[in-house]
Amino acid sequence: MKEQLFEKLTNSYEDMVAMRRYLHMNPELSFKEEKTAKYIADFYAELGVDVRKGVGGNGVVARVKGGRPGKTVALRADFDALPIQDEKDVPYKSTVPGVMHACGHDGHTATLLQLAKAIHELREDLAGEYVFIHQHAEESSPGGAKPMIEDGCLDGVDVIFGTHLWSLTDVETVEYRTGPIMAAADRFEITVQGAGGHGAAPHQTKDAITIATQLVTNLQQIVSRRVDPIESAVLSVGSFIADNAFNVIADTAKLGGTVRTFDPEIRNLMEREMKRVVEGTALANDCTIDFTYERGYPAVVNHEAETELLKAVVEGIPSVKAVEAAPQMGGEDFAYYLEKVPGTFFFTGAKPASPYPHHHPKFDIDENALLIAAKTLGAAALDIQN
Repeated sequence: MKEQLFEKLTNSYEDMVAMRRYLHMNPELSFKEEKTAKYIADFYAELGVDVRKGVGGNGVVARVKGGRPGKTVALRADFDALPIQDEKDVPYKSTVPGVMHACGHDGHTATLLQLAKAIHELREDLAGEYVFIHQHAEESSPGGAKPMIEDGCLDGVDVIFGTHLWSLTDVETVEYRTGPIMAAADRFEITVQGAGGHGAAPHQTKDAITIATQLVTNLQQIVSRRVDPIESAVLSVGSFIADNAFNVIADTAKLGGTVRTFDPEIRNLMEREMKRVVEGTALANDCTIDFTYERGYPAVVNHEAETELLKAVVEGIPSVKAVEAAPQMGGEDFAYYLEKVPGTFFFTGAKPASPYPHHHPKFDIDENALLIAAKTLGAAALDIQN
């Protein structure tokens, strides 16, 4: 059956590309994807496939039953875009000012839709049931995965697979990994409340900028001096705001940043140590410091059996090679699905001639990766039935 599936996918490649380009030209931000959700639901309705709209928000879930009993396999694609101006000079450039698909979600969606069509056409000869999860709001915490799960998208599902088109990995390469493959992504905000005053009289103030600068330095020592060197953690201060006249000592300073970890115990340690550093700095400077730590997506942790199956699947696809992936510090709410059911998440190489990283204004993909992603997901869904 895989040969027939691959043939159908190959024949639909041009439609896959056209669909991806349409979505690229018409992006929508997280939690605002009404038109994209309708586009997806209408596609299934025209095929005559059972489809449910408004799942956990703007999510869409379609189900196709095979002609024989078997496992229920879920395949997931996200479809939200980012608040970035598209700077590419291509015919399919975004038509929405300040919004673009800068992470490949348009390609994910086109891949899954055409794969679903092929599976629907072959359904009588297939075992099991196939659940196509089209998820909104991956890019913006709290994300779309969790509310979709709460709304039943995984009901009856035995296993799940998902992929991310990766612009810095060569085409015809699929990267897999057992265990943690993407990090937990948390954010923090810190507000230093000092006592401002005249720049000529610092002794009469509590300089919020000086105190916040101490915090930046002290926080960086948590990873280097509190985390086991064998483990992984990142703490990055990405925002430092203290806007004043040149001759005014700051009354308030605000810091914002992110923490990335793989191990739940290291995640707890980072939050605990950050709180300790903040409290100690406030005590040392006789000031008030507000600290907020917001937990985002957990780490994406792949299951061993499903990852081994995926590796074998890739090795059976002509001209495509399987390579063990290095863990990525980026976050993904696919993690929530893997906390509920077994499965694996992998990277499909999509490196174009002039590659740019994800979330870059000139981000693009080699569209040949769409077909490889479709074949890999489809073969995994069929082989898990054996």
